[in-house]
Amino acid sequence: MTYITYIKQDRCKNAKEYPLYDDLTGDGLLIPHHEIPVEQSDTEQYGDIYKLIQPEVIPLVSYPYEWSFSQLKAAALATLTIQKKALSKGMTLKDAPAHNIQFKGCQPLLIDSLSFEIYQPGDVWKAYGQFCRNFLAPLLLMNHDYRLSEIMLYEMDGAPLDLTSKLLPRGSWLSFGALLHIHLHAKALKVCKSGGSATAKRRNNSLNSLLGLIDSLESLISRLKWKIPATEWADYYNNNNYSANALSAKEQLVDSLLARLPAGMAWDFGANDGRFSELAARRGCYTVAMDIDPVAVENNFIRHRDSASMLPLRIDLRNPSPGNGWNGRERLSLFERGPADTGMALALIHHLAISNNVPFLKIAQCFASACKNMIIEFIPKSDSMVQKLLSSRQDIFSNYDQQTFEADFSKFFTVHAVNRVAGSERTIYLMKKIQD
Repeated sequence: MTYITYIKQDRCKNAKEYPLYDDLTGDGLLIPHHEIPVEQSDTEQYGDIYKLIQPEVIPLVSYPYEWSFSQLKAAALATLTIQKKALSKGMTLKDAPAHNIQFKGCQPLLIDSLSFEIYQPGDVWKAYGQFCRNFLAPLLLMNHDYRLSEIMLYEMDGAPLDLTSKLLPRGSWLSFGALLHIHLHAKALKVCKSGGSATAKRRNNSLNSLLGLIDSLESLISRLKWKIPATEWADYYNNNNYSANALSAKEQLVDSLLARLPAGMAWDFGANDGRFSELAARRGCYTVAMDIDPVAVENNFIRHRDSASMLPLRIDLRNPSPGNGWNGRERLSLFERGPADTGMALALIHHLAISNNVPFLKIAQCFASACKNMIIEFIPKSDSMVQKLLSSRQDIFSNYDQQTFEADFSKFFTVHAVNRVAGSERTIYLMKKIQD
């Protein structure tokens, strides 16, 4: 898909003419773009156009409600760094939604080249409130209880400050940063909405006071350390039934199957901390490592934060990110952002089929809509991890067997390789989607 931005004449100074562009792109903070010719049909459709710019394409767009705590923190700090660099060049960010930051691998960068305007001495930071709603408030809420991160899915312009103030624990009032930027900020907004005087006039702020505001936010966010909760899958690779030899054999097997597939986009479903995702990334795939467990995704991001080809995301495959925003199309659902060239589903099928009672046929249909090729692991009932799942519930899964698995997946895929994992009862398949 090609993305083009139309620049009107009156906005030309906010495009590539300002010296900030080279600084930000050179530091990997702003998406590069290039100019393309203006056609007659463009001016007929859009009126007077100064320039057309075409940004570099991000391999996969992601959204704040799919990010780990440290991903959102990295995006917030990148935004503040960009604002400080802009002020040093006589510019300022006029808006600061979290959706303007995207990750290329684990590297955050601004994708809206036209988010800047010329800084007028004395101006307040117009995007201050939006920054607090989109970054600071969600970070504080996530630090209190990670489940509150889902507010970003339903509130398109971030967490409302009055709601955030109510949800944060009482102890947050003792933190100067939270007190200033959340609690007192929320009260000031309430006064303004009720007809009271604004807390800051347009031209009564010095540049130093503005930089002080940015430094205060940066200091507060930099100090935030996620109170990591205990979760079911955070320590998976130290708590499974693979021996060291079996795990090594599995890695070699998966790597050999990846070598048979073209490099491209890879989606690793149930990636945990990205151990097997790394194999796809090393084979040249841009790898999206998805997992339901927030701690696993956090660990994955921290392990790979210098990577340009690994994107960890928190995705619940049972309830994946929907399309939302205007007309349900402003932000795409997970599967609308595919299909991937390669899908990986290792040590996952038994959780979907037994823990969540999803038939093999439905699982196969889902993967066929998401991927052109699949590397998928079947785990029999005799496996101790499956027995662990069945120990707390009645075994009603009479169709959970390898024959049914193969029959149902063959309706959507052709099998190109079947390999038993040495030292285990598990089998890994290489499948290719049957063309529609």
